[in-house]
Amino acid sequence: MEKNEITQEIKGAQCVMGIEFGSTRIKAVLINSQFEPVASGSFEWENSLENGIWTYPLELIEKGLQSCYADLKRAVREQFGVVLTSLKSLGISAMMHGYIALDSKDKFLVPFRTWRNTVTAQASRELSGLFSFPVPERWTISHLYQAILNNEAHVADIRSLCTLASYIHFRLTGEKNIGTGDASGMFPIDSKTGTYRTDFLGQFESLIAARNFSWKTEQLLPHVLPAGKNAGFLTESGARLLDPEGDLHSGIPLCPPEGDAGTGMAATNSVRKRTGNISAGTSVFAMAVLEKDLASSYPGIIDIVTTPDGLPVAMVHANNCTSEINSWIYFFEDVLQTAGLKAQRSVLFDSLILKSLEAQKDCGNLLAYNYHSGETITGFSSGRPLFVRGENAQFTAANFMRVQMFTALGALRSGMDILFEKENVQIESMAGAGGYFKTEAGLKYMAAALHTPVSAMETAGEGGPWGMALLASYMQDGGGASLAEFLDKSVFSSCKKTVSSPEKELEESFTIFYERYKKGLAIERAAVESI
Repeated sequence: MEKNEITQEIKGAQCVMGIEFGSTRIKAVLINSQFEPVASGSFEWENSLENGIWTYPLELIEKGLQSCYADLKRAVREQFGVVLTSLKSLGISAMMHGYIALDSKDKFLVPFRTWRNTVTAQASRELSGLFSFPVPERWTISHLYQAILNNEAHVADIRSLCTLASYIHFRLTGEKNIGTGDASGMFPIDSKTGTYRTDFLGQFESLIAARNFSWKTEQLLPHVLPAGKNAGFLTESGARLLDPEGDLHSGIPLCPPEGDAGTGMAATNSVRKRTGNISAGTSVFAMAVLEKDLASSYPGIIDIVTTPDGLPVAMVHANNCTSEINSWIYFFEDVLQTAGLKAQRSVLFDSLILKSLEAQKDCGNLLAYNYHSGETITGFSSGRPLFVRGENAQFTAANFMRVQMFTALGALRSGMDILFEKENVQIESMAGAGGYFKTEAGLKYMAAALHTPVSAMETAGEGGPWGMALLASYMQDGGGASLAEFLDKSVFSSCKKTVSSPEKELEESFTIFYERYKKGLAIERAAVESI
């Protein structure tokens, strides 16, 4: 679309915005009527470990929202000479799961507990057994029940529970609504009714009945809405929260807030049965849209969530992916600066990761673990990043970088083995998004690790916030089509993508590494116990 056409769409409030709160960045993307990104804004942030809890303070959440929007607003003004005052629609997304407990005045009772926390093992284990359904440590209900088990005083004062996305949506609209996909990370969803499973709610109420709380769990949870439904309108206070400068008008419709898994599915056109997607950044998760329920339950390894429109999805989630790669790149950058040399960070990333394609098949007998936090799939409640090499190791840059890229997929592979080998889940296509796929090496390694062709779309770089904008567009322009039909025909009909099929040599290389990875978990366990 030509610049003057985009300018007119911005002036005429025909553009749509998606905002996603990721683990290390909050990003906003503005799209035109052709679903093309026309402007973006971002805010860098990082979680902190406070009193044993991974969290983001409320002040930083609010600052990040405003700074991200201000950055996009500035980009619109500089690129198109227009002050952004209104939108056709808007959607909010964030990292899934976690725990935000609000009191009767909608104030935080305790700091936000993110998905990264692995302090709910007892709750997860007991609820998974009670329901005969996998309830991960990350889920909101696990956090709630663990707080009950811990006799935390704030529990009696809870009046509502939120994910980060549904909380921001509430602040903007005054409505405590949530998208189906994000809701499936709070409490199990019944795909037939599109809301929380009433049988499990009843079982949970019986479990905690002796506590005599004044609330019922269902009353605490936000109202579930599928993709395509209206979830509220931007209030005047919401507009001022988003744009303190006062230029943004109220009344903008918002779609149901979604989790990053749902936006990843939308952004990769992976909402049909037998499709799947992989989001690989700070954490990594693979989603497979199921044709039927799994034969068995795999607590702590495979979660059951939903697409934004309610289809069941098997989700393998690993807490750690690219953080350790980032740490090493920053270290190498520091080394160069210490020597008085300069290297652009993006060049360092690309050149070193591409160098890994030259590695020896056995990675030179090197081993690494990227556990910045616990890793449920492999049985760790906390983590220690490690790099280990044998006596006769070939310690080269290529071998070192390949082992770092491989270890980012180690836990993921453990879960995917169950889906493919034990459950015989059939996937026709897997689409990748996230920082791991920034170079062709990432695409090649993922295909080798999963023994499956993996594609990256030209739009993948915009990721979750673009996917959220698509869901906001679907609410306005879906025209009665299913979400899959809307994405197929309106958005992705002419989208270009790069497909990487598994290469035999890389598959063999990953297999050698993976066997070493499994045996070496004892080293990681010793590090957790000793350091």
